[in-house]
Amino acid sequence: MNSKIELKRVEFIPKVPEAGILYVSERFQVAVHSCPCGCGNKIVTPIGPSEWEFTEEGGKPSLYPSVGNWQIPCRSHYWITDGEIQWSYQWSEKMIKAGRRRDNAKLEKHLRQKARAQSKSFWKRIQHWILGKG
Repeated sequence: MNSKIELKRVEFIPKVPEAGILYVSERFQVAVHSCPCGCGNKIVTPIGPSEWEFTEEGGKPSLYPSVGNWQIPCRSHYWITDGEIQWSYQWSEKMIKAGRRRDNAKLEKHLRQKARAQSKSFWKRIQHWILGKG
C-alpha cells in the first residue's frame, strides 16, 4: 500500500499510470492514478465544480472529496491530502447509494446554474443589442 503520491502535470494521461504518481491534465480536467492499495486499477477523477477539486501546495497534490473505489473489487477509500494517502473506512451499500444520490444532485444543481447563467447572458446580449450598447 502506498502512503505517498507525487504530482506529475501532463497533457495526456499515460495508458498505464505509474504507482505513486497523480497525473493531472488541466487541458482535459482530469486526475488519474493507480489505486494505492496495489491492485493496479486505474483511478480516474474528473476535476470540476461538480466533481473533484484539485489543489497543489508546494508541489504536493490534494483531491477533495475522498476517493471511493466502489466499482472495483478492492473498494479502497482514501483521501489524497498534501501528497499523502490517508486511508479511510469502507462504506456500506447504503452509504454508497446515498453518496451517489448526493453526487448526482450536486451535478444537476451545477448544470441548472450553468444553464441559468448562459440564459441570462443571452438575454443580456439581446438587451445590449436593442439598446445599441454593443
